[in-house]
Amino acid sequence: MSDGARVIRIDDPSDPRVADFVGLRDRDLRLPSRATSADPEPRPSVFVAEGDLVVERAVRAGYEMVALLVDATRTAPLPPAIGDSAPVVYGAGPEVLEAITGLGVHRGCIAVMLRRPISAAEEVVAGARRLLVLERVVNPINLGVICRTAVALGMDAMLLDDATVDPLYRRASRVAMGEVFDFPYARIPPLPEGFGVLRDRGFQIVALTPSPDAVSLDGFRPAADRPVALVLGSEGPGLRVETVGACDVAVRIPLSGRVDSLNVGAAAAVACWALRACD
Repeated sequence: MSDGARVIRIDDPSDPRVADFVGLRDRDLRLPSRATSADPEPRPSVFVAEGDLVVERAVRAGYEMVALLVDATRTAPLPPAIGDSAPVVYGAGPEVLEAITGLGVHRGCIAVMLRRPISAAEEVVAGARRLLVLERVVNPINLGVICRTAVALGMDAMLLDDATVDPLYRRASRVAMGEVFDFPYARIPPLPEGFGVLRDRGFQIVALTPSPDAVSLDGFRPAADRPVALVLGSEGPGLRVETVGACDVAVRIPLSGRVDSLNVGAAAAVACWALRACD
């Protein structure tokens, strides 16, 4: 690279120095490593950020980098925020890089970053006027779309039940273009129990559902004197009946033709825009 960064060449995919990059198994990376006789100090849980823009946004959001892996044939300099934050930079040729990561496309650089504690729901909710609440959204691509949409359309934060995918998963942060790193979020108990933190703060809880009995979104106006929480459900089944029943109001996006529902990412965009138009 032309920025002068010292790159440690990696020619063997089994090199222990790049063990955290091997396979990029999100579920394994999020768990702290257990101590072994060979490695008596357990490593903290980490996540992977992929691509210059995503890695740079993770750094600017305050996440600490463990290591950076780049294509050794890369000629473009690293963005200053990345180069200045990388304690060690490994370089591998395209074939070795693919063997290490399992990715045919690596987007220039891949970073292993330290996780940090997730904020408490009470902290995230405090002062928010527009929230998203997600129930069993398990596809990281959909979560990335929802997060980027929420930031773009003025939502303040996001609450996730325990079944919803991790926002720091590589595909989620990549699709969100790194917006997940600065967007406040917290975990809550399964719904409808998880609504407690919203009830305590006077939120109007709005379920988004394709049910024909729901209020049409184009005619819905949120309460002017209350913050609003928009609740979105799983891909396919949507929100559980019990969850919809516990909300203050259910709204639907009016659709044409034979289409009976939208992808949850698309639905989130429409609904967030509608709420913004009410401000």
